[in-house]
Amino acid sequence: MTAASAGTAPAWQPGDVPAAMVDLLYRQSNAVLFANFVIALPVLYVLRPSVPMPMLAGWMAAVYLLTTLRIGLSWRYFRHGGDGSPQAWARRFMVLSWLSSLLWGAVGSSILLPPEPQLVAFCCIVLAGMSSGAIPSLSAHPATYRGSVAAMLLPFTIYCLVQQGPVYGVYAGFAGCLLCVNIYYSQVTYRTLRDGVRLRFENLALIGELERERDRATAADRAKTRFLAAAGHDLRQPAYAIGLQAASLLTLGERGDVAGSQAHAIGRRLQSTLARMDNLLDGLLDASRLDAGVMPVHRRPLQLARLLADVRDEYAEPARQRGSVLRVVPVRAWIDSDPDLLKRILDNLVGNALRHAPRASILVGARRRGAAMEIQVIDTGPGIAPAQQARVFDEYAQVPGTATASDDQAGAKGLGLGLAIVRRLAALLGHTVTLRSAPGRGCVFSVRVPLAATAAAPAPAAAPPRPATAGDTLCVMLVDDDPQVLGALTELLTLWGHVVYGGRTVAAVCDAHRAAAQDAAAPVHLILADYRLAEDLTGIAAVGMLRAYLDRAVPALIVTGDTAPDRLQVLHDSGFPVLHKPIHGEALRAALHRAVQPAAVA
Repeated sequence: MTAASAGTAPAWQPGDVPAAMVDLLYRQSNAVLFANFVIALPVLYVLRPSVPMPMLAGWMAAVYLLTTLRIGLSWRYFRHGGDGSPQAWARRFMVLSWLSSLLWGAVGSSILLPPEPQLVAFCCIVLAGMSSGAIPSLSAHPATYRGSVAAMLLPFTIYCLVQQGPVYGVYAGFAGCLLCVNIYYSQVTYRTLRDGVRLRFENLALIGELERERDRATAADRAKTRFLAAAGHDLRQPAYAIGLQAASLLTLGERGDVAGSQAHAIGRRLQSTLARMDNLLDGLLDASRLDAGVMPVHRRPLQLARLLADVRDEYAEPARQRGSVLRVVPVRAWIDSDPDLLKRILDNLVGNALRHAPRASILVGARRRGAAMEIQVIDTGPGIAPAQQARVFDEYAQVPGTATASDDQAGAKGLGLGLAIVRRLAALLGHTVTLRSAPGRGCVFSVRVPLAATAAAPAPAAAPPRPATAGDTLCVMLVDDDPQVLGALTELLTLWGHVVYGGRTVAAVCDAHRAAAQDAAAPVHLILADYRLAEDLTGIAAVGMLRAYLDRAVPALIVTGDTAPDRLQVLHDSGFPVLHKPIHGEALRAALHRAVQPAAVA
């Protein structure tokens, strides 16, 4: 079906207003073409007694011929969908319209119009109707209408001016005023049509943008639905394992004293299970930090060989356990990046290769690319199909067929955030990440990092931080509205030899401190507060209240399980050190002593 038969407009772009106006010119010309066919008949009938018939017949044949040519031009335009230059189509239409209007102008000239008042009045009415009726049809192209109305009315105006008698002067004045008024209203109509076309384009662009946003929101909603299902499963697996291990420990305790070897074995398994859960939760935390814009970037010259050596030392044993061969090629170069964030990118890439390419060869190296180094992680695993490659960097995306049975059994499949975090960290650093892969031929992930202008100067030897030991006694104000967490933290801190003034509210913590102060000195070295407390109180506010109670700025730590970007931004802006749940014992011990190192510990 052609465009003309379908009656559909071409798919104009927002910048094609002139082309759309030409299209509108052709589409609105039907009325004026119909008028040319119909009105010629009464003109012939009225003028027949006063004008020679051959002249009238020739005029009418010329009108019909030009009208037929104009219809044919419109048919060609719609047949070809407006292909070609819009200006060329407008010129063709304009020339034929002017010629047709000259024929109508001949009706009001001495060529066809005899000096009879009633016939002059009839011609004035015909020309007024034709020129005024053409405004909606021809105003989409102002030059076409202005030429047409001038060709119609100027001959009649000149004719009336050369005739004798006041009535002809009235006709001439009327024709001149009609010419000016029609041109004015044609310009107004043109502006209205042009603004309407622009508004249509803006609406279409807005609709398109809304549809794209809808599609993105729908895709994100589906992805998050899949993610929540995966997260529900993957987070339940370690929680289920922890519950079983805790039940084993309780059973051993019910039988009597637990042997140290048994308790140690169960503890190690618990730590391993918690580490699996941490890997899942760390991915969520990294994504939320990136969303909140609180991921700090500290770029500096970095020795690439040292970075690659760290990767080799960390992943050699996990690769061996999975039956893979990891080879790291040392490269002597200094690059400009954030060592922690770039290491996290490489951790995700190498970890991804270990998960999805078991018993494969993995090569980590770098190539010089102009003023940059391209760090590459190459594996000989199953590869990724071209149709799936665009998805691997999407959040919550897990490419079908890339997970292994060992991943599922180990609970290491992840939540589909690793490569999404790689892409966003790379964007944060201004690095470029690319993927080349083919099914059955492995993958090549590349990170292009700029070379450093100069090598880093040797850092002055810093005094090693005083290690945290079990003998360091701290007096800690602990506020947490969860009774189980409060009890577990109090028990752990007490086992480490610390003094705890704990409570579920700020008032309860203050009461515990007052009670301790009645018996002996009760110093406070640190405030440890959960971020979310009862009655919509935040840990930041709780620290402020406890500092006001103590009348001094005691060091503080905020503990949170929140990953919402807005709350992470608030915590970042507070300036307090933040610990993210879950926290391992050694990490908590180190954080406590790191927080009080600037202060004097009694």
